[in-house]
Amino acid sequence: MISLNSIIFNGLDITPIDVQVQLSSGLAKPEFKIIGLADRAVKESAERVRNALAALNLSLPPKKLTVNLSPADVEKSGAHFDLPILCAIMCAIGALPEEKLSKYLIMGEVGLSGTIVKTEGVLPAGVWATRHGMGIICPASCGPEAALSANPNILAPQHVLDLVHHFKELAPLQPPMAEPATSPAEANIDLRDVHGQAAAKRALEIAAAGGHAMLMIGPPGSGKTMLASRLATIMPAMTPEEVLETSTIYSIAGQLNGRGLVQNRPFRSVHHTASAVALAGGGGDARPGEISLAHNGVLFLDELPEFNRTTLEILRQPMESGQIMISRARRNATYPARFQLIAAMNPCPCGHLGNAAMSCSRAPRCAEAYQNKISGPLLDRIDLHVDVDAVNPWEMQRVATDAPGEDSATVRARVIAARARQIARQGKINAYLDGPDLDAAANLSQAATEFLNTAAEKMGMSARGYNRIKRIARTIADLRGAADVDIADLAEALSYRQIGRGKFGTKTE
Repeated sequence: MISLNSIIFNGLDITPIDVQVQLSSGLAKPEFKIIGLADRAVKESAERVRNALAALNLSLPPKKLTVNLSPADVEKSGAHFDLPILCAIMCAIGALPEEKLSKYLIMGEVGLSGTIVKTEGVLPAGVWATRHGMGIICPASCGPEAALSANPNILAPQHVLDLVHHFKELAPLQPPMAEPATSPAEANIDLRDVHGQAAAKRALEIAAAGGHAMLMIGPPGSGKTMLASRLATIMPAMTPEEVLETSTIYSIAGQLNGRGLVQNRPFRSVHHTASAVALAGGGGDARPGEISLAHNGVLFLDELPEFNRTTLEILRQPMESGQIMISRARRNATYPARFQLIAAMNPCPCGHLGNAAMSCSRAPRCAEAYQNKISGPLLDRIDLHVDVDAVNPWEMQRVATDAPGEDSATVRARVIAARARQIARQGKINAYLDGPDLDAAANLSQAATEFLNTAAEKMGMSARGYNRIKRIARTIADLRGAADVDIADLAEALSYRQIGRGKFGTKTE
């Protein structure tokens, strides 16, 4: 019996799979059977492998060929089992050396001509193989991705013959080189491009400093999307651990695309027609969705009320826990989902509520129906609610001729300093504080506590909202370098919490 190594993914967790091949005599013609709870894509490997062998002028002996994927009680999916199955068969017929191949983790889809096709998840597979003292064999197109794992023994053949020639020492394969990291085109945008909107910029800085979720409400063209797209430019760079974790998610989703590690914080702008599966993840192989692809970065939802309400409700649990579990009949996959939600919306369907010259005759009833598309529990999880007013042409002209506003680098320096205070004090940013940790970090005086309690009672604030005010106030204090939270910090934090003053403040009244 021949035994080689492969894997399957369960979220970011990896389960090793033993690819076993047994040839049994007693048949007049070859019989090829794959067992071990394999899905349709894996069972179809039999035909792809048979044709690849024919392309190599090899044929199956007149025996019963059994391929067992162990453990048998774990569902196997994906075409990446083609290459380990083919290699195990070639070991069984003496075309490849088992003692050498058994030291590698093998994954890759095989074409009918014997070419080895790109597969997903090579980066985390390479990291796992490194930790377990194995090399990795993967497609040539995935070689640069495998090189990011720092595995010292990587083989990335273009064709099965390349693998044969390597092990017969006819043409050794050269180690692949990692692609250099590339910056996205969005890296050229800057916060100073936004004219006016001083209050919204201040809220954006607070959101970046504490990792808080933020909702912007304003008419079309007021700069909500511009502000959201510039949040990533004022956030601190990712730590090496965050870079690897984010890159792993993109690798499993098949979106790394040879661009190197994901060095910049993700910014995922999701269209309002996105389905629940697209947002949360799922499908037959339980792939990560947009909220996991936004892990350690920004998830931007424009035109928030236009999203399907059921789709939006998916956000509630991961916003609290920082992860999402995708449950299917035979598989449960858990992905990290610690994203920063930034949402934007018009105050009403036409977007001009409060503008007597442009609003429709159905206001304010149309606004109430429009805003009620978003549930109260979801709104309660959004820390900052910010009005973004339209900038009139005269103001635009004045701002354009004045000295330019603060650039992203200046604001980013303050954000980095505030986050450094948070990490030094509690080991995490303020958005993740809760319970005793929050009480210790906020450190309210008796007068500040009475002020907050009175405001929370008048605003009908929930316990969750009460704690979120304390988190925001703590971030405001961190931005000014203060050790304690004072009443002014609480007052500013309360100004961003508009639930209870007509759903989004006085504009809907």
